[in-house]
Amino acid sequence: MCRWAAYIGPELFLEDIVTAPCHSLIAQSHNALEAKTPTNGDGFGIAWYGEREEPGLYRDILPAWSDPNLKSLCRQIRSGLFLAHVRASTGGATSRANCHPFAIGRWAFMHNGQIGGFEQLRRRLEADLSDTLYERIDGSTDSELFFLLMVEEGLETDPKGAAERAAMRVIDAAHAAGIEPHLRLTAAFSDGTALHAVRYATDAFAPTLYTAEFRKSGGRCVVSEPFDREGPNWQAIPPSSFVTITDAAVQIRPFAPAGRARLAVAV
Repeated sequence: MCRWAAYIGPELFLEDIVTAPCHSLIAQSHNALEAKTPTNGDGFGIAWYGEREEPGLYRDILPAWSDPNLKSLCRQIRSGLFLAHVRASTGGATSRANCHPFAIGRWAFMHNGQIGGFEQLRRRLEADLSDTLYERIDGSTDSELFFLLMVEEGLETDPKGAAERAAMRVIDAAHAAGIEPHLRLTAAFSDGTALHAVRYATDAFAPTLYTAEFRKSGGRCVVSEPFDREGPNWQAIPPSSFVTITDAAVQIRPFAPAGRARLAVAV
C-alpha cells in the first residue's frame, strides 16, 4: 500500500507537509504506521497547481527519502493545491510511468489500494476505454487504469458519479470473470479548483483516510495517515465516503457504487 497527502488553501511551501513535519510524507516513506507495510520506497511523485491550468508534475523511481531533488523542489515551490504520493507497489514495475500522481489535462489523481485479481480483469477493463483514452495508458498499474475509467465515466462534470461508476465497472468485471470483487480504494484527485477524496472497499478493510485544518495556513489537508501525531484535530473519514473540499466548504457524502449489492462494511 502507498501513502499520500493533499492540500488545498492559501499558498504554502510544499515542504510544510511533504518534508518538514515530524511524521511527514518523507518519514512515512520509510516508517508508515497505518499501512500494510511500513516502507513505501517504489518511487514518489508530486502534482501542484500554479499559474497554468494543468498541474506541474514531478515523479521518479528513487525512494522519496533519498532524492535531494524532491526536498529542494518542496522547499522552493509554493502552491494552494497540491498532491504528493510515495509508492509501495501492489503490482506493476518500479518505473516513472507507474508513479503517482497521474495527470490528464487539468486533472491529477493518486491512489492507495488495489484492484484484486487485476491481471484477470485488466483486459476487460481496458476494453471499456475509448480509443483515445486507451492510447493514454503509459504504465501498467491498476491505479492509472482506474483513473482513466473515471475520465471515461464523466470525471470532468461529475467527479463523485464518475468514481462510483468506475468502481462499479471493476465490480461488474470481477463478477463477469467469475471472481469475488476485491476493490480497495482511497484516492485523491483534483481539477485545480476543488480537492476530492474517496474511501471505499468491497470488504471490511478500506484504507485509512483523514482530514484536518492546517492551522499554519488555514487551509485543509487530506491524508492517508496524519503527518503530525500531536495534532488534535484529525478527523477519520468513515468508509464508503466521498469528500469534496473547496475554499468555501468541506462536504462528506456517501460513496455508493450503484448496481449489484454492495459489500462495503464500516471498519
